[in-house]
Amino acid sequence: MSAGRSRHRSLRSPHGGTRSLGVTLAAALCLIVGCSTGGDTPVQAAEANVAAKQKAVDDAKAAATASSATFCTESADYITALDRYGDILNQTAPTVGDVTTAGRDLKQPGQDTASAGQAAVEAHQAVATAEQELAAAEAELAAARASATGGPVPPSTSPSSPVSTPTPTVPSETVTRVQQAESEFATAQGAISDDSPLRRASQQFNAAAVGLEMAWLQLYAAAGCLTEPQQEKAAAAVHDYTAALQQDLTDAGYYTGKVDGVYGPTTTGAVEALQKAHGLPVTGTLDKASEAALRMDLAAKGGASAEAAVASTAAIQQTLKLAGYWDGPVDGQWTPALTDALTALQKDLGVPETGTVDAATVSGLEKAVKESKETPTVTATVTQTTTLSPSSTSGSTVGDGG
Repeated sequence: MSAGRSRHRSLRSPHGGTRSLGVTLAAALCLIVGCSTGGDTPVQAAEANVAAKQKAVDDAKAAATASSATFCTESADYITALDRYGDILNQTAPTVGDVTTAGRDLKQPGQDTASAGQAAVEAHQAVATAEQELAAAEAELAAARASATGGPVPPSTSPSSPVSTPTPTVPSETVTRVQQAESEFATAQGAISDDSPLRRASQQFNAAAVGLEMAWLQLYAAAGCLTEPQQEKAAAAVHDYTAALQQDLTDAGYYTGKVDGVYGPTTTGAVEALQKAHGLPVTGTLDKASEAALRMDLAAKGGASAEAAVASTAAIQQTLKLAGYWDGPVDGQWTPALTDALTALQKDLGVPETGTVDAATVSGLEKAVKESKETPTVTATVTQTTTLSPSSTSGSTVGDGG
């Protein structure tokens, strides 16, 4: 009986109060799992850290998505501004002032795009950093759980574990090409002065602008700025454009490869050969002057396609002569002077000065003829030649194949 009382007293507190058996067991359990006197166990603290790091990853990804969208918007604005000089998307007619000022209106869009690009790069680097911190927190949680159960510490917590690096969102060669094109464009700008022959300055400037615009279009696509349907449409347009160019270069004797619609080194080399043969800036991309040179070569080679082109060009020459805009020969040879004459007509008609016979030009001429009550012969002649365009680069982008 006394022994029983003694055992009962051993469960009393020094102050005479009865200790709870549950508290005693909880204290023992705490010793086993490693409770913290601060309230949270190491496992709970590690779990909270993982949750915080996961939220940081989610926030970083959201910021990266937003910064990428901003870069795409700024890039589109810059490409649109650049197209005024490159004429890849829409045909335009830069003035003497445009050439002599050498695209100064591109400065601000270019700076905005560069800033947006840097922000996008930093945002994606922040995602990589957040993911690394999350991985470290998960490793700490695994270690805490292993320590609580007496198990081995996972090897991933070792300081020698490799640290992942962010994968570039755009291939480095694409970025390098843009940087090279920017440098070439700046060089072309610097070479233009008040003493520069206008036509030569225009050729050099347009050639550099075409190269820069194409490089940016490639970067724009590589950065994921196009939706899947847009990518498919662009790929089809590039293929069709390149195949047509390869066939023309084949007919002109510059291209010996397969007509496969891939703008690779062989196609680039053929365009460069064309440019060298005509003393033009050697860029490997088809600018206005190179397109005109290719047309002249095709006409000189003869054949059905050349005959059709000559006939269509002759019809345009005759139309412009009747309208008082052309005083040169009606020989079916498309020359820069003929482009200038067509542009002058378009200017007076109040239609876009594209230098090509398009629907707007035909419509404007029909209206002018109707208002002046002149014979419709001129209109009929132009209508028959609406498919001819001295610049096949509009509406297409050029990629880099094998």
